[in-house]
Amino acid sequence: MSAISRRDFLKTAATHAAAAGFLAAGELEVRANPLGLPIGCQTWPVRAMIAKDFPGSIKQLADAGFQTIELCSPVGYAEYGFGGLAKYSGAELRKILGDAGVSCVSSHFGIEELRANQADRIAWAKDVGLTQMIVPSLGGPAKPTMDDVKRAAEEYNKMGEQSAKAGIQQGLHNEEFELSMVDGKRTYDLLFELLDPKLVKFQFQVSTISRGYDAAEYFMKYPGRFLSMHVQGWSAETKKVVAVGQDSLDWKKIFTAAKTGGIKNYFVEMNLETMKASVPYLHGLQV
Repeated sequence: MSAISRRDFLKTAATHAAAAGFLAAGELEVRANPLGLPIGCQTWPVRAMIAKDFPGSIKQLADAGFQTIELCSPVGYAEYGFGGLAKYSGAELRKILGDAGVSCVSSHFGIEELRANQADRIAWAKDVGLTQMIVPSLGGPAKPTMDDVKRAAEEYNKMGEQSAKAGIQQGLHNEEFELSMVDGKRTYDLLFELLDPKLVKFQFQVSTISRGYDAAEYFMKYPGRFLSMHVQGWSAETKKVVAVGQDSLDWKKIFTAAKTGGIKNYFVEMNLETMKASVPYLHGLQV
């Protein structure tokens, strides 16, 4: 944008006016993105593409309008298509992402790989330029006891402490264990009580509305406890995931509540065509 300004400085007043209009429109486009945040994409749905051609896949996501992406670790997600990323150094990955014009501050890591060698995974995260390390689930039993939940929280608080020392925020997604029940209470809610608010933030999976977990409700219930969210459209009529904006969710309400929740970034996570179809709506949504 600065290069454009220098060129326009040498042009006529009419061209100045046109350029000013162009810049103003660009500013409006930036403001149009919800919360003023870049439109993000989680790479899990395109794992087959990534396994074949990582640079090409990232370029395709960038061309589709995604400005930031969330990776999955080549160690914890090796068998799912991300193992090939291990052939790149952290610096090389950062360059590939930068060359495609996207940013990357977040990645998912399996709880088992952190148990095995968290220091190594933190080092990789730093090399890539990450500031957020997200675990999809603490991996507890399907029908946990209160002691199971307490043990899981204690372990993850310690992991969060180690990440914090390296300047990285540890985060927790909500998958099966987190959606279980203990003595009539949601394990997810118990974890908000047991996990240290400074050491562990939460990443909300919007599609858990299908299980009765409402994003806006949780953002308002636990202000400042969230870091990011995975965005999916949801049709109450068909009970299926659909493109954002073609669904029955109140996205203005969700993103407004997300401000209170503390959301710093969000990542669309559906099949590629549905993700692409969600970009225009998100680009125009103003909160």
